[in-house]
Amino acid sequence: YPNPFNPITTLEFGIPVDGEISIAVYDLQGRLVETLRNQHIEAGYHSAIWNADYHSSGIYFVMLVAGEYRKTQKLMLIK
Repeated sequence: YPNPFNPITTLEFGIPVDGEISIAVYDLQGRLVETLRNQHIEAGYHSAIWNADYHSSGIYFVMLVAGEYRKTQKLMLIK
């Protein structure tokens, strides 16, 4: 939230067990824009903040990978 955003958004997520997670942002061409997290975290609810101040307006995708689980969400940056 918020989505659309300018220029900061908060990504909230929960994982049921301890494990390695990766949260990455991609542009429309599928190029990696930024890695927000790539670490071992404990089970529970967490958040990651993306400051897109240095990126242009447009559509981005954020992908959360936790073990076998993958979730992709569309983000819209409006400046």
